[in-house]
Amino acid sequence: MHPLPHHYTTRLTAGTSEHARLSAPDRPHVVIAAPAEFGGPGDAWSPEHLLLGAVQACFLFTLRAVAGASSVPLLGVDAEAVGIVAREQGVTRFTDIIVRAVIRVPAGSDVGRVLKLVEKTERNCLVTASLSTPVRVQPEVCVVADAQPALGASPIG
Repeated sequence: MHPLPHHYTTRLTAGTSEHARLSAPDRPHVVIAAPAEFGGPGDAWSPEHLLLGAVQACFLFTLRAVAGASSVPLLGVDAEAVGIVAREQGVTRFTDIIVRAVIRVPAGSDVGRVLKLVEKTERNCLVTASLSTPVRVQPEVCVVADAQPALGASPIG
């Protein structure tokens, strides 16, 4: 890890269309628009979807780091995030974020230890720690018989 502080920069480009382009140095751009629920076209990534995706991605990468530091092999993670937007005290905001994560581990893994790593991940996730909205992780550990951990074979594994 590079020493702190870290600096991140994004660029937003918009014209008269409902869509905008979000970019960052050395990364592909993302087309964004307001979600249908807020009068947008509903056919592009919205700020709401990007926030949920950031929570999920941070959970995944933090879990991988925590598991790696503890020598606990992971076979994969599938996570679904649900964000609830409501109006509280005159402000429309996310009031709850739930991450349902299925964590695949090889046979012989200590499920209790994996769940403790999930708790540590929740405490150490940068994005979650930066939000005022509660983020609840609902983990399910799935022990896979006769499987070997992938060693970077797939960028999405």
